[in-house]
Amino acid sequence: MKRAILDVIKKYETIIIHRHVRPDPDAYGSQMGLAAILKGNFPEKQVLCAGTGEPSLDFLGKVDAIADDVYKEALVIVCDTANTERIDDARYAFGKELVKIDHHPNEDAYGDYIWVDTNASSCSEMIVAFVEEFPKELALNEAAARLFYAGIVGDTGRFLFPNTTPTTLRYAADLVTFPFDRTEIFTKMYETPMNAVKLSGYILQHFQMSKNGAAYMYINQEMLQKFDVTPRDASQLVNRIDSVIGIKAWILFVEDGETIRARLRSKGPVINGLAKEYRGGGHPLASGATLESESEIPEMVAKLEVLCK
Repeated sequence: MKRAILDVIKKYETIIIHRHVRPDPDAYGSQMGLAAILKGNFPEKQVLCAGTGEPSLDFLGKVDAIADDVYKEALVIVCDTANTERIDDARYAFGKELVKIDHHPNEDAYGDYIWVDTNASSCSEMIVAFVEEFPKELALNEAAARLFYAGIVGDTGRFLFPNTTPTTLRYAADLVTFPFDRTEIFTKMYETPMNAVKLSGYILQHFQMSKNGAAYMYINQEMLQKFDVTPRDASQLVNRIDSVIGIKAWILFVEDGETIRARLRSKGPVINGLAKEYRGGGHPLASGATLESESEIPEMVAKLEVLCK
């Protein structure tokens, strides 16, 4: 499949790369890192990045303004996105052919070319593997290495999560041979506004955990306003309770407009099946879901309790 994807890339003069809504560093890293690879190795091609910009990730790069008619003769590549509902910018369907590159379970097999590797730590890791598969046709460059490194760091939790494999570390070692500023990446990715730090303290004081190690916290609109924190910033605090002794799995619920975002994390129990029950999905130990009302929170927590027990 990697060979087929490279061959179809070579066929097109225009390539538009998408990723998922509410992007994280791996979404940006894989999307913009792939763009940097293609620009570096095929300077004659027009390579564009689609989607809504995320200000907190502007230090990695910015998306392009793309006219509708550009899609007509373009190859579209979607990175780090498990299902079509989560693709940022529905115009991905306007392209001539579609490629899916992802590391989430392949429950929505969209695209003309599908490359999914659930063993990879991140989509960024997959694209590093893609480049290194064809050393005579593709070469890494500093801009791409910086982006892929940020993506891998983000999805492995600074190499602390169990999805960090020997392969992950080998690729990371290859990337850091380039002289980009790693300190800047860590600083920008993990710096936290003062109001979010205060909310973090509130979470540490008020989260609930059962004797079986199932924990949860609900941040409603009133709390967001009290701490002057956006739903996105609140959601970034999901791992603040991961070091609590006895914790097995947990959910951070954050009210976001008409819905409630649920971010699930685990140290063992498989949680992506639970996330799927609530209009979500993801990895066995890190998933997301969307609740339609506050009344769904107790039943979801009860199901988490069963998984932990």
